[in-house]
Amino acid sequence: MGFMAGKKALIVGVASDRSIATGIAEAFAREGAELAFTYQNDKLERRVVKLAERLGQNSELCFPCDVASDAEIAAVFEQLGKSSWDGLDVLVHSVGFAPRDQLEGGFAEAVTREGFAIAHDISSYSLAALTKAALPMMQDRQAAVLALTYNAAVRVVPNYNVMGLAKASLESCVRFLAADLGPQGIRVNCISAGPVKTLAAAGIGGFRKMLAYAEKAAPLKRTVTIEEIGNAAAFLCSDLASGITGETTFVDAGSNIMAMTFDEDSG
Repeated sequence: MGFMAGKKALIVGVASDRSIATGIAEAFAREGAELAFTYQNDKLERRVVKLAERLGQNSELCFPCDVASDAEIAAVFEQLGKSSWDGLDVLVHSVGFAPRDQLEGGFAEAVTREGFAIAHDISSYSLAALTKAALPMMQDRQAAVLALTYNAAVRVVPNYNVMGLAKASLESCVRFLAADLGPQGIRVNCISAGPVKTLAAAGIGGFRKMLAYAEKAAPLKRTVTIEEIGNAAAFLCSDLASGITGETTFVDAGSNIMAMTFDEDSG
């Protein structure tokens, strides 16, 4: 029996088999959790349904949800409440977006009022909106909420631009939610994952250079996998992490600890 047996988890943000959310879903399923999913649009629906079926989950628990719409968020939990689920133990937020023109070049040149607003709405506010909508189903369950962030929340990363600000907002949102919901026994954490080849990452200018630098800078001299991120997520959302909330856990092969890299030939 896995350490998430009996847990019911909603995963928001699967886009492909390479998504971090997919790695989380695989780890959750392996550890015995029951899963439900959302998909952003009709194009992604089949991918998400196929993932649910591959993991032995109920493919009927796959719901459309554009996180920019309060009505669609509310509809997800309304439908989930009408299913066989009597509550919700885990909410995973693996969502981030900024218009492509915001992710190239210098920050001051690229940033626009519209791009700033979109990045923060989709990447940060959606965590608060989803959590707020999930609360009625999380009562008296010692539930957990998990978000996905990146080190650009606290360090400058070329081309990441306004998404760095949005991730900083997301991490602050995690802390405020953790403080607010802690008295109800609800834990809120986030994982700061190292760069991973995903569909979302492909839109960031110079991403291959980011990967190459991460491999050089990380103490483990490599990047991480969606499986490793999934394993950390499963721990944080399980009862094994019952004393952890409001935290940002790095899963990045240690690259966040390095102020600079050392050449192999340097003394």
